[in-house]
Amino acid sequence: MEFQELGNSGVTISRITFGSWAAGGWMWGGTEQNDAVGAIHASYDLGVTSIDTAPIYGQGLSEQIVGEAIKSLPRDKVQVLTKFGMRWDLAKGDFAMKTKNNNGQDIDVYKYAGRDSIIKECEDSLRRLGTDYIDLYQQHWPDVTTPIDETMEALSRLIEQGKVRAGGVSNYSVAQMQEAERTLNIVSNQVTYSMLRRGIEADVVPYCIEHNKAILAYSPLQLGLLTGKMKPNQQFGEGDLRASHALFNPESVTHINAMLNKIRPLAETKNATLGQLVLRWTLAQPGITVALVGARNPEQAVQNARAIDFKLTFEEVDFINKQLAELQPAKA
Repeated sequence: MEFQELGNSGVTISRITFGSWAAGGWMWGGTEQNDAVGAIHASYDLGVTSIDTAPIYGQGLSEQIVGEAIKSLPRDKVQVLTKFGMRWDLAKGDFAMKTKNNNGQDIDVYKYAGRDSIIKECEDSLRRLGTDYIDLYQQHWPDVTTPIDETMEALSRLIEQGKVRAGGVSNYSVAQMQEAERTLNIVSNQVTYSMLRRGIEADVVPYCIEHNKAILAYSPLQLGLLTGKMKPNQQFGEGDLRASHALFNPESVTHINAMLNKIRPLAETKNATLGQLVLRWTLAQPGITVALVGARNPEQAVQNARAIDFKLTFEEVDFINKQLAELQPAKA
């Protein structure tokens, strides 16, 4: 495994990080807890020491699963990354969405990062995770109803108390990062990034490189679409967000699979799957510190972890980029 420090925080995490959104089941059509715990353990055995979660994933279930998984692991060898600022139990803040919980009940989700709310969320997360500190605590989404300095001041206080080792953000723009920096040295920004979603290259990536901020790329496999296993008329279970996702319409899947078939021979020369090749490409991009990738069972976890077992040359990355450039008109 490869490891990298988050900024100058002293917190070092594995470049393949276990993403536990799917493990929580919410918006993924449910979950099986034993499989999820086994997936985390299988990842750890191959050097994936970092686990990213959030309270909203399964409304606490994902954190509970992570807590169960790390019980039998040495705490000082595991990095727990979680988030705050997405409340489903408090009708306050910036309304985010109407959705359903894992029991099929309707819930409203709000982006809210007020001072007292953050303190409460931290205590709740520590309890669910069964630990007394969080390695990286991240604001899940910007909250337009709360001043950023109030949010960052609360996060700073948690760091001073030893409950949090380092503070980060997620889904922040450059302007929002700059504002946050006036109050707290944030060490990372967790943002969506994949072969199909490269918007951060225009501004977030250059800013983070210049200011020594880590970028944690989530959905690098684009919800599984970049594994090459999706069919144009793929059927998804009830509650699975991919059922209505624009990238999963038949025309889009057909175009994307055609591109993947062009780079498949390169994966084969590396004795790798398409998914592993995509993850390696992601980590080869300037400024990308970590690829966050989920797994719902040990087999998927092992495949993800082994993406680190090979490298790509400059020429190979350039070849992939040329195939991606040809894909753009088809997508549009």
